Amino acid sequence: MREEQDRTTRYQEGSLSLPGTVMLGTGVMIGAGIFALTGQMAQMTGVLFPLAFLAAAVIVSFSAYSYIKISNAYPSAGGIGMYLHKAYGNRLPTAFNALLMYFSMVIAQSFLARTFGSYTMQLFGGDESGRMVPILGVSLILAAFLINLLGNRMIQGVASFIGILKIGGILIFGLVGVWIAGSLSVDFSSPGEAGTMGNFLSATALGILAFKGFTTITNSGSEVIDPKRNVGRAIVISIAACVVIYTLVGFAVASNLSLAEIIETRDYSLAAAARPALGDYGVWFTVAIAMMATAGGILASIFAVSRMLAMLTEMKLVPHSHFGMPGSIQKHTLVYTVVLGLILTAFFDLSRIAALGGFVSVKLYTDPFVIGVAVVTMIVIAVAEQMFLKKSQNSRQSGHEESYSHHH
Repeated sequence: MREEQDRTTRYQEGSLSLPGTVMLGTGVMIGAGIFALTGQMAQMTGVLFPLAFLAAAVIVSFSAYSYIKISNAYPSAGGIGMYLHKAYGNRLPTAFNALLMYFSMVIAQSFLARTFGSYTMQLFGGDESGRMVPILGVSLILAAFLINLLGNRMIQGVASFIGILKIGGILIFGLVGVWIAGSLSVDFSSPGEAGTMGNFLSATALGILAFKGFTTITNSGSEVIDPKRNVGRAIVISIAACVVIYTLVGFAVASNLSLAEIIETRDYSLAAAARPALGDYGVWFTVAIAMMATAGGILASIFAVSRMLAMLTEMKLVPHSHFGMPGSIQKHTLVYTVVLGLILTAFFDLSRIAALGGFVSVKLYTDPFVIGVAVVTMIVIAVAEQMFLKKSQNSRQSGHEESYSHHH
């Protein structure tokens, strides 16, 4: 009995404040993506890319409304896993879709970790050997793991500190860009060939990725103060903050650079927009903000994803082994999440896979191998889950029959 009690996940109810939950949410949302998405969206839709950010925000708001209503009714550390369980029960759609969310976020963590390494090495002239980027990425994941072990208050404090610096830095870029341009004037009358409706929709789909992190807020439901009110509030505040930041940055970049310049500098277009006033300091500042953005994103993502996997385990939707480790299931799923992220970061270049979201129609022609890997992986997950759920159902039925025979 004592061992069973030790395995039970213990969530620290009331340990996360509303501001702390907002910082965890924006920590995932305002990751390194904003530094690359601006140029990529401009390449797809021309000077209309600030409007694509706004269109993405409108679309995300409908999904956010559903999350808010469900989280108000069922605040839980399982997040999307719990919501799927309420809709479909202990069946394949619940486990399959929840695991797809889990693996996509672990892949995103590894991509962020390598991005952290890439940006950091820019301070030293790049990584010609190719070894330092994964080493720095692995180091960042390990640091985030240690912080997660120290408890919610430490996680909240570190995430809030990084979040304030990150948001403040990005706002400085936006304001400096507006100050240099003198206005927010952008010529939308001549979007060019890139500004077609199809390209605009594709850019909007990509822009949705910049808001995707709000879903991780729901994984804090069991630990937020007054979760039935504050989880929904945190989602609204996080999305609203991102709308302001992304719009300001988008218009500032478009006001200072031509479309050709934005596309040419798509990996550091924020710095390029500030370069007229700040010179090389603008590039260095961008690197520093990107490092904080990736670090904060990994910290918050590991926190949320490990909790979702723990809830799926407790609902008997995924297999679980202790591997001789002490402590609760949540601590085990934290270890599993980190180990998987470390392997991906150390041995794989995930830039092709991480770019998959929102680009299926494009990737089908430009990179069919990635599409093939994704399809095969989903088939394997679906088959394995179906076998596990069927085995679990048979075990439960056998247990009921033995119990019935024993009593009669």
